Amino acid sequence: MDVSEPTSVPAPTDPATLALDQHGAVVHTPVMRDRITSILAPALARPGAIHVDVTLGMAGHASAILASCPQAELIGIDQDEDALAIAERTLQRFTGRFRLIRARFDELADVLDDLGVAEINSLLADLGLSSLQIDQRERGFAYAADAPLDMRMDTRNPRTAAQVLNSASKAELVQILRRYGEEPHAERIARAVVVERDREPFTSSARLVQVISSALPAAVRHGGGHPAKRTFQALRIEVNRELDALAGLLPDALDRLAVHGRIAVLAYHSLEDRLVKQTFADATSDGAPPRLPVVPESLLARFAALTRGAEKPSATEVAQNPRAASARLRAIERIRPGQIPSRKEAR
Repeated sequence: MDVSEPTSVPAPTDPATLALDQHGAVVHTPVMRDRITSILAPALARPGAIHVDVTLGMAGHASAILASCPQAELIGIDQDEDALAIAERTLQRFTGRFRLIRARFDELADVLDDLGVAEINSLLADLGLSSLQIDQRERGFAYAADAPLDMRMDTRNPRTAAQVLNSASKAELVQILRRYGEEPHAERIARAVVVERDREPFTSSARLVQVISSALPAAVRHGGGHPAKRTFQALRIEVNRELDALAGLLPDALDRLAVHGRIAVLAYHSLEDRLVKQTFADATSDGAPPRLPVVPESLLARFAALTRGAEKPSATEVAQNPRAASARLRAIERIRPGQIPSRKEAR
């Protein structure tokens, strides 16, 4: 399909029709489900062990973990009320073993405090868009169909993609596209957006796609890959403050993890993965200066890596679920109590 002619605005979609098959069963393919379950299961072998899924979605990962770890309990967190409704249906067979909370994942500490939970045994963060959000076209995440420029993961958020496009200065738009979309043609796109919004404010994804496409050089427009992909990613991250939320989640997640507890994170683009990589590298490193012959106990690393770098889904999984292609999995385990030591404090 030509990128200048997205399909017409779809009618509002009942989330259940996207999530259920003809027999009423929830249909969902969690990315790297078996690998994630095998990594987290050893931390959930004792009675009352607590697993937290901070991006519960339709509970594909969570249900697999509860099935494999019969002594574990789940705290499921998601900011999307549609996802929580579907997750509750998915988890019916585990009644009594889960609690579902509507919240952003950077509110983890507050959620645990409200539940009276001091520490947890495992945590999963499956970042980015869920299949449900992508398939609900009227929410404006997909660039292949005309839809309102919304892009909110949480409908309580008053700020939409249209508001960002219509109110941000040209310089702010350039920064958003460069920082969150790593868009090499950010200047050209931002300039075109400002010109077009002065003529008429943006409301639909189709018009934005057309403006982006027209602003790009022909070689880029027809050079493979959708020309609006980076811009839509950047707007989505800006609207939902995704990187800020991730930066808020990671230290709280590490702090709440019990000894021998494990955390796994699935990232889908380099900005997310870079933040996870650096946070995990700091957590798994001693706080002592390099080449110190004996590292004091207080400066020993509190965590150990469970994956060598970032693991990727198998070719077989990607063939069966193309949305898994960009996934990168990192996991670490707490091996000592205490705060992550700082090298600055060691000097």
